[in-house]
Amino acid sequence: MTFSLVVRDGERFGIAVSSSSPAVAARVVHLRPGIGAAASQNVTDPTLGTSLLAALAQHGDARRALTEVTGAARNASTIDHRQLTVLGRSGPGFAYSGSGTLGTHASATADGAVAAGNMLAGEHIPQVLLEAYAAATGELEERLIAAMRAAVRAGGEAGPVHSAGLAVVADVDWRVTDLRVDWADEPIERLADLLDVWLPQRDDYVRRGLDPAGAPSYGVPGDR
Repeated sequence: MTFSLVVRDGERFGIAVSSSSPAVAARVVHLRPGIGAAASQNVTDPTLGTSLLAALAQHGDARRALTEVTGAARNASTIDHRQLTVLGRSGPGFAYSGSGTLGTHASATADGAVAAGNMLAGEHIPQVLLEAYAAATGELEERLIAAMRAAVRAGGEAGPVHSAGLAVVADVDWRVTDLRVDWADEPIERLADLLDVWLPQRDDYVRRGLDPAGAPSYGVPGDR
């Protein structure tokens, strides 16, 4: 019920995701600054994303992290229901789709990126995500949105999507962007609208976290 794109851009990692289910980003998106990114989807177990990042933090090898998590004895009875992607500080992304992955499903990988989806309109959707992201310009968040829009134009999920999310980590210990649309008729377009509001302020909010005395004013009523 989900398609997602996980990318690396220099020191930044980002994920964009959409689904027919509500609040998809709350379950699928896993990011750790300086370490990597992972998506845990299909019949989702969010702990698998946490496990992938923990493995990456130990040794930095995305392929090995995926092998360790999918092969772990504690996951043996459920792993066939999962679809996972993972990306580290260097090299390509890696993907796993268990035998119980729903509907038409596929994944595609590139250096610094990995995309995957299930219950898709066609197996081409993950490759569309990668190609549209590579062709896009602008901030990382804008390129992620461009890729998601391209995937929808190419068919997206077999049915309508209702939730979407986009998150990015950089060189601070929190998500510099973390936007969600938990239920809407056109969640990716709603997400794009949110990004138009957020992006001009993103770096100011980072500065407020690091240097509150020197940060820009909030510019709202009551702010002295």
